[in-house]
Amino acid sequence: MKAFNFRLSFSRATWYYAANNEQRGGLTMARIGILTCSNATQDLGCSSTSCLSDFRKRKGTFAEYPGDKPLDLIGIINCPGCPTLTGPDKLLQRIRALTDFRVDAIHFSYCVKSLCPFKEQYLKALKEAFPAVNIVIGTHREHITFEEFRGRVKKLFCQPRMTMVDMILDRDKDR
Repeated sequence: MKAFNFRLSFSRATWYYAANNEQRGGLTMARIGILTCSNATQDLGCSSTSCLSDFRKRKGTFAEYPGDKPLDLIGIINCPGCPTLTGPDKLLQRIRALTDFRVDAIHFSYCVKSLCPFKEQYLKALKEAFPAVNIVIGTHREHITFEEFRGRVKKLFCQPRMTMVDMILDRDKDR
C-alpha cells in the first residue's frame, strides 16, 4: 500500500507522494539527520540556523550530495551532553529517533565537529550500531578558523552570569 508523507520545505510546507523507496520523479531522495551539540543549543541558544541554511542552499557538507538528488531533513537531535562513560549508549538511544525513520546520513554539526571531546567515541559507536547509515562530519561552511571558533565559544561559556543564588542573596539588583 502506498502512503502519503509530509515533507518540510523551508519556503513552504508541501505534500508529496512517496512510494517505491522514496522515489520522486525517478530520483532517490537523500534522507538526512543532524546531530547538534547539546551545550551549544541548550546553554548558548544555538538554533542551528547556519546548519539549516546551508542544508537548504546545498552549501557546506551538503554540497557533496548530487544536485539532482532531493534532500529531505528527517530531524535534528541534540547529543546527550558531556556524559562521561554512558555517552555512546545515550547517544544511540537518541539516534534511533532518526534511524527509525530510515535516514541515509547523519551529519555531526560544526559545533560537534569543533567542540566535542566525545566525537570519536560517538563516531565509532554509530558506525558499529548503524553500519548502513553514512556519518558525515560537519554541516555548514566554516566562516572563521577552528581556533577562533573554539576561543569565542569558550568565552561565551565562561561569561559570568547570574543564578537563582544571586537573586536570593540580592546580588542581581546591582546589574
